[in-house]
Parts: sequence; C-alpha cells; structure tokens
Amino acid sequence: MPRYKDTNQDSGVVAYEYGQDWIEIEFRSGRERLYRYDAAQAGDEHIQEMKRLADAGDGLNSYIMRNVRDKFSSKR
Repeated sequence: MPRYKDTNQDSGVVAYEYGQDWIEIEFRSGRERLYRYDAAQAGDEHIQEMKRLADAGDGLNSYIMRNVRDKFSSKR
C-alpha cells in the first residue's frame, strides 16, 4: 500500500490503495484504521476525487470528513 505524501504534514491518512471503483485508506489512529470506500456506497464522483487527492498527497482527510465520512463499505 503506497504511503500518503501528506505535503502539509497535517493529515490523519497514512497510506492508500485503489482500483477502478474503490479506494482503501489507512488512517493514523483509531481502533479500526483501514477503511474501504466504493462507488456503490460513496458514489463514483467521490471515489474519483479521493483517488486524485490521494495521488496529490494533500486534502484527502479533509475531503473524507466533509463528503463521505460514513459512506465506507467496510472497515477493519
């Protein structure tokens, strides 16, 4: 799983991995730290934007909190 760049060093995101219609995100803290979001739960537009932000290394955690916080398909 690639590390998240976190260009501003202020994110709760540590790493991410994605496919065509899903993204898995590892958060820095919490009991369950690995969350999977998919197009069926969160919507394709959100998944595509999350992938773009993940690759850019900035803004992903904020985007999740504002737009898809509870729309994950699984967590562990």
